[in-house]
Amino acid sequence: MENLYLISFGEIALKGENRPYFERFLMQRIKEALIPYDKNVQLKKTHGRMYCYTDAPQENVLNALKKVFGIVYISPAKSCENDLEQIKKTALELMKSQDYSGKTFKVETRRPNKSFPLKSPEVSREVGAHILRNLQGLKVDVHEPDILLEVEIRERAFVYCEKVPGLGGLPVGCNGKAMLLLSGGIDSPVAGYMLMKRGVEIEAVYFHSFPFTSDRAKEKVIELCKVLANYSGKMRLHVVNFTEALKEIGENTPDEFLTLMMRRMMVRIAEKIANNIGAKALITGESLGQVASQTLEALVATNEVATMPIFRPLIGFDKVEIMELANKIGTYEISIEPYADCCTLFVPKHPKTRPNLSSVQNAERGLDIEELTEMSLKDIKIIDVKPAI
Repeated sequence: MENLYLISFGEIALKGENRPYFERFLMQRIKEALIPYDKNVQLKKTHGRMYCYTDAPQENVLNALKKVFGIVYISPAKSCENDLEQIKKTALELMKSQDYSGKTFKVETRRPNKSFPLKSPEVSREVGAHILRNLQGLKVDVHEPDILLEVEIRERAFVYCEKVPGLGGLPVGCNGKAMLLLSGGIDSPVAGYMLMKRGVEIEAVYFHSFPFTSDRAKEKVIELCKVLANYSGKMRLHVVNFTEALKEIGENTPDEFLTLMMRRMMVRIAEKIANNIGAKALITGESLGQVASQTLEALVATNEVATMPIFRPLIGFDKVEIMELANKIGTYEISIEPYADCCTLFVPKHPKTRPNLSSVQNAERGLDIEELTEMSLKDIKIIDVKPAI
C-alpha cells in the first residue's frame, strides 16, 4: 500500500500567476530525488501543499526530501473522506502508531474547505475526545503538548503528527543556471549551496595545476561536488588544466599581483565556459576583507574582466559563519583535508591589498591574455558527478 506524505512549499505558495511554473520545477525535483527508491512516485498538488504517494521506505523518503530546495516540511500522513467519523477513526489509528504512553497531546484543525459543516475548534474537540476515550495514558495540553496531531480538511481530510523540516527556498533550476568557481576550500561550496537555495542550477569549474597541485586536490573537489549534488540531484564539473597559464602568470607579472592575476584569468575562462553552457552568472566564495585578494579594490579589479554578473553570496559573512554553514551542509570535513588548490599555494609574500585598476592593468601587460585563455579552454575535462547517497 502506498504511503502518503504531505509536502509544504511555503515561499512558492506566495507566488502569483506564475506559481504553476515553480510548482512544476518542485514536482520534478521531488521525483528525481526519489527515483533511487521508487520510479513510480505519484504527486498531486493543491494550494500550499503537495501530496506524495510512494511505496519507498519512509526513512529513505524523508532523507531524500529533506535535501530538496523548495520544501518547508514533510509530514507522513493518513487520509480519509471528509466525514467526521472517518476523521476520528483515522486520527485514532495514527495516534496508536505513536509512542504516546504517559504523554500529552493536542489536536489542531485547519479547514480550507469551508463547506465542511463543523468549524475547526469543533473538529478538534470531537477528535480529541474520541482519542481520550479510546487510549489510556494520554493527557491534553493545549500549550506545550508532546504530540501535536494536526487535521487538515481540504478535498479530503489529512491527519498527521510529524513535521520534518525541509530546506525552504526555491527548487533548483527555476531561476536559471550559473557557473561556480569551485576550489577545494571552505567558502566556495557554501556559496554554491546558497545560490542553489534560490533556485539556481549550478555547474562548477575547477582550475587544476598539476604538479603544483596534486591529483588528490582534484579528487577533493569531486567529493565536494558529490555533496552539493545531494541538494541538486546532479552536478557537472569542468576541470581546467591551468598549469601552463599559471606558469606564464608567475613568470610575467610582478609578484605582489600574482593572486589577483590568477583570479582575473580564472574569471575570463569561467565566463567563456559559462557562455557555452547557457549560464548567466558566475559564483564565487569571496568574503569582503577575508584575504588580500578580497578587498574592495581587489574585487573591483576582478570584476573588470567580467561581462556577466559575479554573485558573491558570502560577501558579508565572517569565517565562523561560513564554517557553520559548511558543517551544516556537509562540506566542511572535506574542505579541510590538507590538499591545497593553486590559489592557496601561490600566495605572494607581500600581496597588493588595495590595487588601483590602472596598476593592475599595467601588471597584466606582460601576458597574452587571449592566447592563455584559448589554451586553457582547449584542455578541459568534464565530469558528471552523482550525489553521494
